[in-house]
Amino acid sequence: MKKCIILFVAMLLIMGTAFSASAHFQVILPSDDLINDGESTELEIQLIFTHPSEASHTMDMEKPELFGVLHKGKKVDLTKTLESFTFHGGDAWKASFNAKGFGDFLFYLVPAPYYESAEDKYITQITKVVVNNLGMPTDWDAELDLQAEIVPLNKPYGLWTGNVFQGVVKMDGEPVPYAEVEVERINSQAFSGLAGEEPKFPSDAHITQVIRADENGVFTYGIPKSGWWGFAALMEGEEIKGKDHEIGAVMWVKAYDLN
Repeated sequence: MKKCIILFVAMLLIMGTAFSASAHFQVILPSDDLINDGESTELEIQLIFTHPSEASHTMDMEKPELFGVLHKGKKVDLTKTLESFTFHGGDAWKASFNAKGFGDFLFYLVPAPYYESAEDKYITQITKVVVNNLGMPTDWDAELDLQAEIVPLNKPYGLWTGNVFQGVVKMDGEPVPYAEVEVERINSQAFSGLAGEEPKFPSDAHITQVIRADENGVFTYGIPKSGWWGFAALMEGEEIKGKDHEIGAVMWVKAYDLN
């Protein structure tokens, strides 16, 4: 009996270490981030709640409360276009969209709250990503009046490896001083449509980077490698059913190597 208890405790410790090494990230993954002249404007967009650096565990997503796009100042609700699919054993969502016309297409997602039993709390990560057509900037820094969002201070596309990404963390329209921001890179081998080597981490501490915004809610991160990078600012929301509620503001950017 004593051996069983010791084994059970050891398993819990191992599981706790595994879950603490990588973070929950709501992903919006478009099939293309930059559309050049003559290229197809048809996009497939995947909505996945997972651990992107490891792709080790994917959480089930209920149908999102809102999924939409902003283009040239006009919002379009795309929630009804969503279709369910399975990603690494978890329920996820996808949509097709034709990004006709030049400029920025700012996609945004308000997922249904997810109950994380291991932490006994709800998690809602409100997420944004920008796809650009023909290089003309239009809406990349637009504020969407979401409960929580990252407002970029530099274009969140057309980035080189080594560039920095800066953004302002906002909650209810106001900057969040000293917000904690988690950073992860997508494991490109685990996601369809992406090419690249599986990341090799020298330690668990390297999987999720953690930075702080300054007194004005501004954070800065130097992008060390090409690929998709996610930034998740974590804040406290109102309780749900008597449980803590973590509100996340997430933004995804992609960096390229300079050849």
